[in-house]
Amino acid sequence: MRADGLPDAAAHPDSGDAGDGENTGSSGNTGATGDGGDPAPPPGLVVLGHFDQPPGYGVNRPHGSASWLFTWTTAGRGGLWQGGARTTAGAGDLVVLAPGVPHGYAVEPGAPHWQFWWVHCQARPSWVTWLRPYGTGDGMYAVISAPAGVRGRVGTAFRRMHADARWTGTEAPPDASPLNPQVAVAHGSAARELALCALEEVVLLTTAGARPTAPRPGLDARIRRAQELIDADPGAPHTVRSLAGGVALSPSRFAHLFSRQLGQSPMRALREARLRHAARLLESTDLPVERVAAASGFVSPFHFNRAFRERYGEPPGAYRTTHDDPSG
Repeated sequence: MRADGLPDAAAHPDSGDAGDGENTGSSGNTGATGDGGDPAPPPGLVVLGHFDQPPGYGVNRPHGSASWLFTWTTAGRGGLWQGGARTTAGAGDLVVLAPGVPHGYAVEPGAPHWQFWWVHCQARPSWVTWLRPYGTGDGMYAVISAPAGVRGRVGTAFRRMHADARWTGTEAPPDASPLNPQVAVAHGSAARELALCALEEVVLLTTAGARPTAPRPGLDARIRRAQELIDADPGAPHTVRSLAGGVALSPSRFAHLFSRQLGQSPMRALREARLRHAARLLESTDLPVERVAAASGFVSPFHFNRAFRERYGEPPGAYRTTHDDPSG
């Protein structure tokens, strides 16, 4: 399906229609078209665009969408809801809506406009893992604290995605698109994969640098830094001595301060971080369990299996079976 097959509202977002450009006009559309709802694209497509909408613009889908919806606000403000979850998006905010849940979005009341990128696609399994800390309920993920330093690269990734989606595969891929209201539909396998790779960069850049929760008040900066060292690479051969050296404390002083402020020993915190890392690998990769254990810092597969079962209530293989659905 090509962008020129979309109806007028898709090709011309300022036409006054409330659709966001994904309406295919197909009788096989699995999105909501009745009950006053706006249509959504059928699953399997990668459809994207960049809109600048005035007050009064809005989309309502009482039955949700069959695909994931990613929005990245570049200016103005928009309000989004999914099930019972709601959020307001400003410049630099990524809001993601999972499929199958009633949702809607509109220019935020009082805002002069809402300028944003939107993408409909099927999410890769690893994205759900990265987005999970930012879940607000009912399949909504709001990454509203991405650092300003990544915004330029995120914008470039969206423009590259817009260009890659239109690649025919017969010539050199086009240069990154300037901002324009044209809707792009990735109709070739290479174009789809390139577009999804650009979107994966967006998800990784925004979630890796954002802070899903505020730092604990009163936490010593050295202990916070040690926790960051653990979280950044839980599979590394950390020890109390190496972590203490990384924050310029003696091992005994570090262990005492860490346990007093975080309520668990450094090695207990490391074990929990390794188990979380292993769970993410099981959810998002097809690595053998033995390799997951090694990549997560466990020397013994037997010890890994026992620790994982204690933490998650089932062995690693069973956990992978029940958590590998990319729809979350």
